[in-house]
Amino acid sequence: MKPATAGATILVGVFGDPVAHSVSPAMHNRAFEALGLDWCYLPFHVSPADLGVALRALPVLGLRGVNLTIPHKEAALAHLDSVEETARLIGAVNTVVQEKGRLAGYNTDAAGFLDTLDEAGFDPGGARAVLLGAGGAARAVAVALAGRDVAALTIIGRTPARGEAIAELVRRRCRGPVTAVAWTPAAVRQELAGADLVVNATPVGMYPRGAEPPPVPARWLPERVFVYDLVFNPPATRLVRAARRRGLRAMGGLRMLVCQGARAFRLWTGREPPRDLMEAAGRRALRARKPPADTV
Repeated sequence: MKPATAGATILVGVFGDPVAHSVSPAMHNRAFEALGLDWCYLPFHVSPADLGVALRALPVLGLRGVNLTIPHKEAALAHLDSVEETARLIGAVNTVVQEKGRLAGYNTDAAGFLDTLDEAGFDPGGARAVLLGAGGAARAVAVALAGRDVAALTIIGRTPARGEAIAELVRRRCRGPVTAVAWTPAAVRQELAGADLVVNATPVGMYPRGAEPPPVPARWLPERVFVYDLVFNPPATRLVRAARRRGLRAMGGLRMLVCQGARAFRLWTGREPPRDLMEAAGRRALRARKPPADTV
């Protein structure tokens, strides 16, 4: 089979297991439509055992590239011809670009996270940041914050060794101290008391678990703290809603999904997508797949 010829629809997509829940097709296809691009974004259910074969098939099938979601972000590094520095540092790739048969890997999560802070007018430089969670999402956020000269970074995880591994990764890149703390009520409350920025990088509150308590009680959040929940489904989690009721600035993770997707879009097309239209499409896709957030 030959790659797609000039004039044919250009294909991109997302590899995941599962993948049917992804709202990325709705967001990207809306952006292609708005810009008049003859491109199409498709979901591909790829099992971990088939990841290498699927990635190497991109040139054969004529795909310009793909996004990678759970559980493929870390495993993909072994199947690529090149990996940019940030992705290698984080140890995860979420965007692959296929160019003349070669596969290049990128991580747009860290930069997408910072894009949303910039849009919100929050400068993490000099801030005391608390990161809840020690998984892959937390790793990307820690790398992003270390590059923006936070005054201090505390990683709170239920598996101390994973938190310490992230702390060790970013210590040399962070202006201030980086500490890893075990997740106990006393430790969490103490660390939150002095925070300027709190980022939830755990899946707590994600649909269909939206009715469970937030990862931390809103009453533990200090005045003037900025609360960022990476969960994007629902767009406003219980943590976000509780923080807003207290008058705190708070945002959910849908905008980060949009911003990291916009960076992938630029890597593939060389064009800047309409982010607000992408977000609106993402919200519509989420509403179509589940009850309203306040009933979850």
